[in-house]
Amino acid sequence: MAVTKERRSEIIAKFQKKSDDTGSPEVQIALLTERMKELHSHMETHKKDHASRRGLLKMVSQRACLLKYIKNKDPNRYAKIIAELGLRK
Repeated sequence: MAVTKERRSEIIAKFQKKSDDTGSPEVQIALLTERMKELHSHMETHKKDHASRRGLLKMVSQRACLLKYIKNKDPNRYAKIIAELGLRK
């Protein structure tokens, strides 16, 4: 259910700004999105797993806050991350 090390490394490499960047908002948003996709598929089969649903809602909220930060800081970065991840505005 968790994101594998290889997949995590791919995501970080794709969205990082510098070689040692693992904590920029873009990387955090991309990692959250990947975790949310996996949790969403889990929720489709386990509809009554309310603890996981709460965790998913927390991730959605955290990603929304990070997206809001990027949008206020630099709208071009916001548009780029939205397009790359295929998120709705």
